[in-house]
Amino acid sequence: MTAATTSPVIGLVGLGAMGMGSARAMLEAGLDVIGCDISPAACQAFEAAGGRAVASPLELAAECQVVVLVVVNADQVEQVLLGAQGEGGLAERLAPGSLVIQCATVAPSFARELETRLNGMQLELLDAPISGGAVKARSGELSVMSSGSEAAYVKAERVLAAMAANVYRLGDCAGPGSSVKLVNQHLAGVHIAAAAEAMALGMSMGIDPDTLYDVITHSAGNSWMFENRVPHILKGDYTPLSAVDIFVKDLNIVHSTGRELKLAMPVAGSALQQFTAASGAGFGREDDSAVIKVYQRLGSFSLPAANDEGAQ
Repeated sequence: MTAATTSPVIGLVGLGAMGMGSARAMLEAGLDVIGCDISPAACQAFEAAGGRAVASPLELAAECQVVVLVVVNADQVEQVLLGAQGEGGLAERLAPGSLVIQCATVAPSFARELETRLNGMQLELLDAPISGGAVKARSGELSVMSSGSEAAYVKAERVLAAMAANVYRLGDCAGPGSSVKLVNQHLAGVHIAAAAEAMALGMSMGIDPDTLYDVITHSAGNSWMFENRVPHILKGDYTPLSAVDIFVKDLNIVHSTGRELKLAMPVAGSALQQFTAASGAGFGREDDSAVIKVYQRLGSFSLPAANDEGAQ
C-alpha cells in the first residue's frame, strides 16, 4: 500500500460541535478515530456513536499517526502540542513522521512558527482551518483552507476526504491557510453584526421580523449569514452553535493582523466592538446572533421570545 491508501489511526482533539461532527464523519468513512476532550460527557457521546475516546491528548501518542486539532485558539493548540507550565505536550511523544492537522483559527504568524517548531521535532504540520459549521462538519462537507508540504497532504488525504467537500490547497507551507481563514472570519463577523443591525433597524420601525426576513432573503441585501443566523433571532433560540466569544477572538486576530500589516480595517473594528459589547453584557457564551441584544438594550424594540418549536 502507498501512504495515501494506508489507513492511519486518527486522534482528534476537541469534541465540541465541530470536532464531534468531524469525528463522527470520519467514523462513517471507515477511519479508525480516537476522540479526546476534557469533557467526560463529550467523550461518552463519542463512544456512544461508536468511537473510542480518551481524556488526555498524551494518550493518543502511542497509537496515532495523524492528530487533528479542533480546539478554540492558539493557546489551546500550544498547550496540547507543546505542553504548559513545564509539562511536555503531545508533539514530543508522537513518532517521527507523524502529521498534525491544525484546524483552529489562529494568526498566520503563529501557524508559521508552529510549523518550524514541529518540523524541528520531525513532525509534519498541515495548516488547515475549517469553515461550514456543525451541520457540515457532521455531514463531512466542510471547507478546508489549507497549506503545507506535499508530504503533509499525502498523509492527510483520507482524513480530508472524510471531513470536507472542498479542500483548498493554498500554499506549500503553513500560513496561507490561516491567512485565508482570517479573510473568511472578517466577512463572517461583519455580516453577522450587519444582519443584527439590519434586523434591529427593521424592528425599530415596526416591521414584522418574519416578514422582513422573507423579503430580505429574496432581495439583493441578503447574505449567507443573514439567511443562516436571523432564524435564531426569530425563534428566540440562542443555543450556541458558534458563540459570541468566538468572534471576539477571531476579529481580534483579524484586527491584530491588520496592525501588523499597517492596514486600517474600520469595518472589522466596528464589528469587533459590537461582539465585545455583547460579551461584556454577559452574552459571550450564547450564539453569535445574540449580538443583536446589544442593539435591543440600546433601542426601543422587543426581540422575539423563545418558543418550543424554535428553542432547543
